Amino acid sequence: MDSRQPSRLRSTAAIDGHPLHPLLVAFPIAFLIGALLTDLAFQGTGDAFWARASAWLIGSGLVSGALAAVAGFVDFIANEHIRSLSLVWYHFIGNAIALALSAVSLYLRLSGDALSVTGTELLLSILVVVIFAVTGWLGGEMVFRHGVGMAGERSSVGGRLQPKGSNPNEGRS
Repeated sequence: MDSRQPSRLRSTAAIDGHPLHPLLVAFPIAFLIGALLTDLAFQGTGDAFWARASAWLIGSGLVSGALAAVAGFVDFIANEHIRSLSLVWYHFIGNAIALALSAVSLYLRLSGDALSVTGTELLLSILVVVIFAVTGWLGGEMVFRHGVGMAGERSSVGGRLQPKGSNPNEGRS
C-alpha cells in the first residue's frame, strides 16, 4: 500500500471532506478520563458529589462514544482499504471493549450505592483510560502514518503529508 496516496483511505463519514470520527472522539475521551479523575477525587475525599459526577461522566462518555463509534464504523465498513490495516482492527476492538467496560461500570454504579465508588468501579475506570491511551495512539498512527481520513491526494515531503501542490520545489528540475 502506498502511504503517499491516502485518498484510498478517505473517510466515508465526513462533511465536505472533513471526517467526523476524529471530531467526535474528543468527547468520550474527555468524559471517561474525567470519570477516572472524579473516581480518584471520591477516593481522596469520600464526598458523594464525586461519585455522582463519575456516573454522569460515564453516561455522557457512553452516549458520545456511541456517536463516535457510528462514525468510525461507517468508515470501517465502507472502505476495504481502511479495513485492510491491522491497526484499524485493534483500534476498533479496543474502543469497543472500553465502551463495554464503561457500560458495566455505569450499571454497577446505578444498581449499587450511587453515592460511592467501589474498588471495582475505580479499576474499570483505570482500564478504560489505559485502553484509550493505546487505541488513541493507534488512531494517530492510522491518520499520521497511513493517511486514514485525509482529504484529497497528498504528497510526502520531509516525512509529513502535505496537500499536493503545496511543495514549492514540486515540478522543478
